[in-house]
Amino acid sequence: MMTEYPRIVLPDIPDLHKIEVYKAHNGYQAAAKSLKMTPDEVINEVKASKLRGRGGACFPTGLKWSFMPKSTDKPKYLAVNGDESEPGSFKDRQIFEYNPHQLIEGILIAGYSMNLKAAYVYIRGEYHKWVKLFQDAVDEAYANGYVGEKMKSTFGTNYSMDIYVHKGAGAYICGEETSLMNSLEGDRGYPRFKPPFPAQVGLWQMPTTVNNVETIATIPPIMNMGGEEYAKIGAPGHPGTILFGVSGHVNKPGVYELPTGIPLKTLLYDICGGIPGNKKIKAIIPGGSSMPPLRGDEIDDVLMDEESLKKYGTHIGTAGVMVMDEDTDIVAVTLRIAHFYHHESCGQCTPCREGTGWMEKILKRLVTGNGSKQDVDLLLSICDNIEGNTICALGDAAAWPVRGFIQKFKDEFYAKVNDKRSFVAPNVVHGKRLTHDALVFEV
Repeated sequence: MMTEYPRIVLPDIPDLHKIEVYKAHNGYQAAAKSLKMTPDEVINEVKASKLRGRGGACFPTGLKWSFMPKSTDKPKYLAVNGDESEPGSFKDRQIFEYNPHQLIEGILIAGYSMNLKAAYVYIRGEYHKWVKLFQDAVDEAYANGYVGEKMKSTFGTNYSMDIYVHKGAGAYICGEETSLMNSLEGDRGYPRFKPPFPAQVGLWQMPTTVNNVETIATIPPIMNMGGEEYAKIGAPGHPGTILFGVSGHVNKPGVYELPTGIPLKTLLYDICGGIPGNKKIKAIIPGGSSMPPLRGDEIDDVLMDEESLKKYGTHIGTAGVMVMDEDTDIVAVTLRIAHFYHHESCGQCTPCREGTGWMEKILKRLVTGNGSKQDVDLLLSICDNIEGNTICALGDAAAWPVRGFIQKFKDEFYAKVNDKRSFVAPNVVHGKRLTHDALVFEV
């Protein structure tokens, strides 16, 4: 018999995207309850839930909200990150399509708790369908008096806020919180130096909190059931449910809402129906393409929560689980990932701008049979020189999977080596200095 798991963010209710259906299932009651509490009481309830951000960083949500200055002498904002450009991640669009009003209600609760003037929901530029669907839901909420000035009479409160839907710039870098803010302001999506942090200097130089879509959509259930009750779901150190986006070599790929801490093998075999052709698993990326991989032979005891995955040198990330069977060419996969990060680097930081290109070129050389064993060490050296040396985490995101795949599957990288070719130092050949483009080999 299939185990029944709680569904908090994506409950199985037909037509829940319609406001009348959402209201019939306790919709907007969490907002009504929250608006009768003090802002600090709302934040403390979220702290009690131990909710951690669902965007990858896993930062405690209530703590982040508490960083927002209490003063009311200038406007403050919420930026909801729906950019969702991480390869392997496709959960936020499920919320936009199937449960948008819960996200809107979460925005209202967050806005009240931090006394925010407005929220800006930044949605991935390629998500044309979901931008329209969410905008329709926002318009519906306005028309029914749940957003804007009318909410004062609807909820019997002095508080009101506005919600704006913003179509993104079609760049992965805009998923980084400070790039997202620059893009919202109409500028190029370059990451900003931190400090100052967004809670002090954010949108239009005003205090701003940035949260992921799934994080905010989880807030209404927390307020309805209570923070302590929510904290009992899933793994103690990383509680609640999470939307797992499973793709690759599984019989039933898709988005599954499950408690954190669920065994990885339960997810793959009981929920997703196993591997096509009953093949063995070679590798799994547990949280989107930027996370270091797991080998198939080390997943027996893996639990899907942040603290458990840390023990294996990886992270939950966006919970985008990417499965690769025994026939997968690991070096080709690594090249494909490296190509993505090279293409999506904004170019602001030299280690990322140059290093991602070098990694792609070297991996191409290996894949085409023109590499050497020294190339594998060179890749690891480049990873070391990128990680921790950039303004934002895109450099780390590019380095982690390359390093991870080499460490876990070094034999496969060496198998690509053409032993008939000898390595020549890339910076000096026959006494002449070369650019990084001239990484050459002699037969």
